[in-house]
Amino acid sequence: MNDCIFCKIVKKEAPATFIHEDDQVVAFYDNYPSAPKHALIVPKKHIESLENTTEKDNELLGHIQVVARKIARELGIENGYKVITNNGPNAGQVVFHLHYHVMGGWKNKQK
Repeated sequence: MNDCIFCKIVKKEAPATFIHEDDQVVAFYDNYPSAPKHALIVPKKHIESLENTTEKDNELLGHIQVVARKIARELGIENGYKVITNNGPNAGQVVFHLHYHVMGGWKNKQK
């Protein structure tokens, strides 16, 4: 995808502060955080949304969950955090490359 900002970040053609990188995913700080601590996990493989995954992506999807736990620890929010993905425009997806938000750091319980 030539115009996908997340593909450009994965290829290091667009700036991002990486927290994690391995052979399947990258994780970096969100430029528009919605929480005191907010990172994104993006697969290196371009997948438009969760709706576009198949059983062949099971390993990748499980890996993302493990990376989310690792990122929460690195951000110091392991005692309470959210892992969120928006699936499609009606759910608020703006960048059409599958990604997960790891969010936390609130001092009081989030409503």
